Amino acid sequence: MDRLTSLGVFVAAVEEGSLAAAARRFGLSPAMAGKHVDAIEAQLNARLLQRTTRRLSLTDAGQTYYERSKQILEAFDDTNREASDSQSTARGVLRVAAPVTFGSMHLGKVTARYLEDHPQVNMEVVLGDRYVDLLDAGIDVAIRIGRLRDPALVTRRIAPCRMVVCAAPAYLERHGTPRTPRELSDAPRLAFSEAVSAGDWTLFDSKNRAHVVDGPARIAANNTQMLLSVALAGAGIVYGPTFVFGEHLRRGDLVALLPAYRATDLVIQAVYPGARRIPLKVRRFVDYLTEAFGDEPPWDSSPE
Repeated sequence: MDRLTSLGVFVAAVEEGSLAAAARRFGLSPAMAGKHVDAIEAQLNARLLQRTTRRLSLTDAGQTYYERSKQILEAFDDTNREASDSQSTARGVLRVAAPVTFGSMHLGKVTARYLEDHPQVNMEVVLGDRYVDLLDAGIDVAIRIGRLRDPALVTRRIAPCRMVVCAAPAYLERHGTPRTPRELSDAPRLAFSEAVSAGDWTLFDSKNRAHVVDGPARIAANNTQMLLSVALAGAGIVYGPTFVFGEHLRRGDLVALLPAYRATDLVIQAVYPGARRIPLKVRRFVDYLTEAFGDEPPWDSSPE
């Protein structure tokens, strides 16, 4: 027999004053209600109820057992209500990890909107460009850039990561505009040092032939915003994601180079530990990310 149902029948019999009334509450026959109470007494090897044809009364053991059983049932009901609420209301602390530049440039608005709509959620955001183990670090969801393959993690694409080669107009006025990848070999290149192949820029022509521009960079830095500042000052040619350079390309502060060639685009993804039930606070946050960015993120939008 279901022990929780047996507890409920026993408590109901005490509160209603009869097994017949308890049976009606649970939709059972009086005989079945009696079997539930008998099962408890047999397991405990103790008499809980004194039964006559007219009334029920508790034994001393039954009084103690009734009080504790009622507490258990109330706690069970509270747990069910909390679990149900957690599926309809996001709550708790959401721990998010993201790359430094992407997080500082693009997560502010979407995070503020998410928190405004979910007042029972607080957030901890960790920005860093090095890989972290989500479980070891206690991270609920991370934003990662690249093509990831980790069976222990759930991945959801939130935006493309388009790559571009660009330079400031002042640099091009002094040094000329390169027309082919070969012309970049001797140019002062500004490179992101934390990239998988920091010294290599690979571009593809219209026939899908790869052209690799490599060698030492004039400046290598582990922060793309620093490279952006150097490029805007006209110190060299930079290669990186449009989520960093897109706004300045639209304004004309930077000029996209080699339009006949394309770079290998990456993917911006939300990743989180796999589980049968993903917490609502995580699912809702990832929904906000995909809605805010999508296939045509704001940094790639054309000027009005």
